[in-house]
Amino acid sequence: MGIDLHTEQTLVEMLMNRSALMGDKLALAFFSNGETLDQSLSYRQLDQRARAIAVSLMDRGLHGRRVLLLYPSGLEYLAAFFGCLYAGVVAVPVYPPQMGKQMLRIQAIIQDSQSELFLTDRRIYDNLVQNLPEFMAATAGKWMFTEDTDPGQAGLWQMPGLSGDSLAFLQYTSGSTGLPKGVMVSHGNLLNNERIVRVAYSHDEHSDFAGWLPLYHDMGLIGNVLQPLFLGSTSYLFSPMSFIQKPVRWLQLISRYRAHTSGAPNFAYDLCVQKVSEAEKATLDLSSWKVAYNGAEPVRAHTLRNFAAAFASCGFQPQQLFPCYGMAEATLFVAGGPKGRDLVITPVNREALQQDQIVFEPEGSPDAQELVGCGPVWGDHRVRIVNPETFEALPDAVVGEIWLQGPSVCQGYWNRPELSDETFRARLAGEDEGPFLRTGDLGFLRAGELYITGRLKDLIIIRGRNHYPQDIELTVAQSHPVLHAGSGAAFPLDVDGEERLVVIQEIDPGLFRTADPEEIFMAVRKAVTLGHELQLHEIVLVKRRTVPKTSSGKIQRRASKQQYLDGELQTEASWKAQPA
Repeated sequence: MGIDLHTEQTLVEMLMNRSALMGDKLALAFFSNGETLDQSLSYRQLDQRARAIAVSLMDRGLHGRRVLLLYPSGLEYLAAFFGCLYAGVVAVPVYPPQMGKQMLRIQAIIQDSQSELFLTDRRIYDNLVQNLPEFMAATAGKWMFTEDTDPGQAGLWQMPGLSGDSLAFLQYTSGSTGLPKGVMVSHGNLLNNERIVRVAYSHDEHSDFAGWLPLYHDMGLIGNVLQPLFLGSTSYLFSPMSFIQKPVRWLQLISRYRAHTSGAPNFAYDLCVQKVSEAEKATLDLSSWKVAYNGAEPVRAHTLRNFAAAFASCGFQPQQLFPCYGMAEATLFVAGGPKGRDLVITPVNREALQQDQIVFEPEGSPDAQELVGCGPVWGDHRVRIVNPETFEALPDAVVGEIWLQGPSVCQGYWNRPELSDETFRARLAGEDEGPFLRTGDLGFLRAGELYITGRLKDLIIIRGRNHYPQDIELTVAQSHPVLHAGSGAAFPLDVDGEERLVVIQEIDPGLFRTADPEEIFMAVRKAVTLGHELQLHEIVLVKRRTVPKTSSGKIQRRASKQQYLDGELQTEASWKAQPA
């Protein structure tokens, strides 16, 4: 490429270098419906747009201040994001504004970040004026339309004073309860993470990307946009809604543009297996897809096998699958790969795992639960598995909380010093090591391979045994065709001093019309009893797309429980156990 990727200190320096070296090369392309190209930017065009927007921000004296970004999926958002960076402004990307509870979240982020200006486009602005007049009246004078920026301003731009420690943006975590927390992501964090992704994924300037993940979220922004820009390659993008409406669009984009890297959470691979027809497969060539990363939610062995088998006829091989692990507090990528290796799937005893013990089982054992290895930790990062109560380091093959240390670990949560100390500056008992990031995730190491077993705070403990809600949710979804995969929430409920299990599950409306609810409830109860030796207290079947999820598609179990307790569920049918 002609650029030393290890000397750049900021994303501004990065984009300026790419623009100088490969100015007319296509950097970003956006497909409005997942099929029709309607927006594109070369490296030079993105650099010039960023400069022009930055001048408008600098004229307002916003250096070092926070600015909210409210955009639909598209390249205007990315131009605004880089405009903030070029102005030395801290960008605050948020979930595209929608009515109701999402607006409450946006208002909480505005208050927490103390954002002084809101960047958007006219369509979003007009929609907010029509639907939220009180909010718009209270924020009058704080709005800026980046689409109106004068391109001629680019020549007036001056480099702001920035270093690797300068904040680039606040990534607000999509937590299920409480106020959202802004992870402080620096330029140095981002460039370090892009370097280790490049090595782990075996990327170069020819490694083109394709994807639909939300651009305001770390996996979409850092993974699908900043990495290809770092490499000097091209990223082909479309919206999450276009993917959900027609999943084959994702694979068609990869096939048409010969993408090297693309990925998504586990549910997306299941959706492709379910929804892509044999006739559509006949039109696909997925042989260029060398890194099919799978992260952000539990990676399922059967999902990986099913996807590889379903698309083998399209030139897809199991070695292209790339299970990985990461989190916003560590910028993005932590563990995975390396590229091109065979899947690492380890059977362990299901009963022992419920006691946080690892007992290895032979392949095919009826008592086994398969765990997918998420690879080694990369770069100058170190991972330790720790007892979350005593803070003592644990040996290999013992489940504990995953603690992480290294240059991709962020500075903390914005304006939350106590929570930052608790989460980002943990130390091992009796040792001088640290500080470590407490991830809140449970897992273990085996011969350098990281395995994820669950989430510390989402554990369901009934009769002294640990149950991971995602495992119960999977069992429920697979128990009857009417139930929609990846759209259920399992949580414990205190009933007369005893923990009982409640499941909320979305249904397929078309299939539900002709189904017998009692037959569905019986199938769910039988599956949970056989699979987990648990009896259900209540099953609630709800309308499609009503189970709360984060912006990255993770189930919000505590928010689901609160809706249940508040009687706010959009219930289609329910079953409740009779008192003993």
